[in-house]
Formats: sequence, structure tokens, C-alpha cells
Amino acid sequence: MSGRTRDLPVFPLSPDPVRDGVPPTVSAVSGALGEAGPEDGPRIGLVTLGCDKNTVDSERIMASLVGHGARVTSDVQGAEVIVINTCGFIQAAKEQSVETMLEACRLKEEGHVAAVVAVGCLVQRYKAELSEEIPEIDLLLGLSELDQLVPELRRRALLPDPESVPIMERPLRVLSTATPHTSFLKISEGCDHTCAFCAIPLMRGLHRSHPLDELVEEARALGEQGVKEINVISQDTTWYGRDLRRRDGPGAPLLPELLEALVAGTEVPWFRLFYIYPSGVTRRLVELIAREDRILPYLDVPLQHGSDRILTAMRRPERRESIRERVGWLRDAIPDLTLRTTVIVGFPGERDDDFEALLDLLEELRFDRVGAFIYSEEEGTRAAELPDPVPTSLARERLERLHDVQRGISLERNLEQVGRTVDALVDHASEEDPEYTWVARTVGQALDVDGVTWLLDQPAGSPLAPGHFTRVEIVDGHEYDLVGRPVG
Repeated sequence: MSGRTRDLPVFPLSPDPVRDGVPPTVSAVSGALGEAGPEDGPRIGLVTLGCDKNTVDSERIMASLVGHGARVTSDVQGAEVIVINTCGFIQAAKEQSVETMLEACRLKEEGHVAAVVAVGCLVQRYKAELSEEIPEIDLLLGLSELDQLVPELRRRALLPDPESVPIMERPLRVLSTATPHTSFLKISEGCDHTCAFCAIPLMRGLHRSHPLDELVEEARALGEQGVKEINVISQDTTWYGRDLRRRDGPGAPLLPELLEALVAGTEVPWFRLFYIYPSGVTRRLVELIAREDRILPYLDVPLQHGSDRILTAMRRPERRESIRERVGWLRDAIPDLTLRTTVIVGFPGERDDDFEALLDLLEELRFDRVGAFIYSEEEGTRAAELPDPVPTSLARERLERLHDVQRGISLERNLEQVGRTVDALVDHASEEDPEYTWVARTVGQALDVDGVTWLLDQPAGSPLAPGHFTRVEIVDGHEYDLVGRPVG
């Protein structure tokens, strides 16, 4: 099987999937727990590829399998069945998903596992092609078919007889990150936007909000499991509830009502908002963030570019002037606001002056955090049909220039924090450098995507531990990270 890795016509593989500056993320679903479920249950190895929305899906899959008698593990080498939750967002992620499936099939051929299952985004879009090209996979289930996973495994005698284990009436979630005090709340599925570069609607469909009461119940359950920080996620978080209002009328909840219900209905100390389209930010939302301490003054606002010509070609709703106005308004209204954004370089037709416009806007607005990526052509999107592709070598040069600019801005922003005393959430003990005792994050540092705060020593009489909050005096700042001293 491994000999065919270079011949797949669906996703041509490359020797270096990180080559475009978009390192795909991989996480074993039970990384924090090692294993979950009955000791004598069949061992199922669950691997998650892709974004935090996939992580939530995998935590639900894991809970469902555990609830039906399986022992779910992150150690695929010792598993009887391997389940791969695939990602199909960009080319590098597709390649990684295919490589992972091929490796799992190799383990099956060598007799180490009995079956290989692939689920998720890539399968949703390319199920027929994957079935033809990798017939060794025993089961392929797209996003709309995940409820068939347990019945199909039972039909293949890979799960216990239903009479021998209790059936879960409503699957919950098994926390999966290495920092179980931080988790995600996915408030909707799909996306109504038609961004030219994005294939998400082709895989996850149109926007569908989850019911408010179910989200509050899920968040409350996470808090009861020890979660101190919930990252609120979706494809466009500001879009929450608009479909509910179309269906149920003007009394249906929007994002501010959901956040108010989460604060009122849970004890979780921190809620952090991601995927906030600037055009969807309302005055009521801003006022809520400004007055409610548990909704962090941190917004992830994806812009994608700074040139009006490219923003138009991307079919994005914002323009340079509206971005300036919105950022200024947000910073004036919300004290100590941290702003994060993401941008794409190398979009088809991007000229030197377009790229300079992007750099100029980043230097003017001085975002605290910027994630930058090289454009990835995706089949079926409008951008894939556009002329004037940007050569990969030029896109890489632009990406490095942008990184250089943002590193300087990030250093300046971090040095501005020196001398302040702030709240921080402890993640884990420091193992990389003996100078530091713990690794923590401030309100302005999100898990995995931002820097961290290195703690210099242990506060007297107040021992720290993962998931604990502490006050920290910031004593130094680097390009990405802060250095702090606990003060109580």
C-alpha cells in the first residue's frame, strides 16, 4: 500500500506538507487521558486531523464509542480498530489525511489492526474517490453519516453486543486536549458565506445554529469536568442564531443572548471568542464584552487581506476603511482588548501593490496576533477558476516578509505588557528550560495559536497546578512569549 502514495490522482502528495507555511495540526483524541472506557472493551485508536471544530467532533465520537463499550485510545499501535477523523480544508491537510489513512492501512496489512475507518470532512467531499483509490479502508463515513459509526462497527462485530453494555441516550464529550482545563464549544455548523478561496460549505454545508439550551447544558457539563476556559467556535461565530430567527421569528436568540445564557448558566470563568467576522460585530455584542469579565477582551477577527481589490476578489464583506473603523471602535469600546487576525498571501492576481497594502494595514492597526498562510487552491471554489496565479516562490517571499513585519509588531506589543500585573491560567509545568517553573497564558494568549507566559518561580504559600489561576507580574516580553513572576 505504501508504494502507491505518490500515485493517488485525487490528492497529489508532496514530500513536505508544511512547505506552504501551513503546518497541519494533528492531535490524538485522547492525548490528555491516554485511554478512556472499560478495560475489557475493544481498543479503538482515534486520531484527529485538522482544526478545533474537528476536535469537538472527535470528542463526541470518543464519548459515543466509550458509551457503547469501547476502550478508546490515542495509541494506534495497540488498537484493534483505527478511526481517523480527516481534514479537507486545504491541500496540505488533504495530503496529511491521505498519508494517515495509508499508514493505518499498512498497519492493517501487517496484522496489527483489524479494521480502518475514515470519517469527517475529507470523506464527506471525496467518499467515492477514496473508496476507489484506497479500497483497504473498511468504512468511510462523511460528516452527515457519523451517527452510523456505532451501528456499522457493531455490524462488523467490532463493538460489543448491545445487551452487554449500557447505551448512551445522548452522547456527551470526552475531553481530549493535553490541557483539559481548556476546551471548545462549537455553537454552529457550516457557513453561509461564499468566500472565493474556501471549500468549507462544500463539506459542512450551510450555517446551522445549535439550540441555545443544548449549548448551555454542554458548557455546564464541561465546567463540571474542570474546564476553566471555553473557546467559542464556529465558521462565523457572529452568524449564530440568524437561521433560528429566519425559522422561529425575531424572538430567537442571537450571539449576545447565547453569551448571556452561558454566563448565567455556568460557572466557567473564561469564555474566549473565535472566528468573529468584523462585519458581524454589533454594538450590543461589544457592550456585553466590555462589561462582562468572564467574556474575555480577546477577539479573533479573520480579515484575510488588506487590499480592497483582493478583498473583492475573495468575496469578503470588509474593505480597508470599514476594517479601520471597526478596529478603532472595538479598541475604544473594550479596555485592554487583544485582537488576533488571519491573512492569506499569494491569492490569484495579488500584485506587489496589493501585498504592500496588506503590510501597510498590518503596520497601521498593529494586531496583537497574526496568523499568515499561503493561498491553497481548492477544487470547486471560485478562486480555483481565477487567472494570474502567484508563483509559489514569490508567495513564500511575501509570507516571510509579512512574518518579519509581524514579529516586530508582536515584540512591541509584548514589551508594552512589561510592568503590568495580570491574571494567568496555568497550563503545565515547564520542562524545556530550568529557569522557568510553569507555563501559563494570560487573557491575551489563546491555547496553541498564541504565545505563552513563562513563570519564573513558585509563589510562596500558593502552590500552582495545571488549571489554576494566578496573578502574574510581567517582567519581560519576547516576539511571541511573555515572562512573568507569580505574585499571588
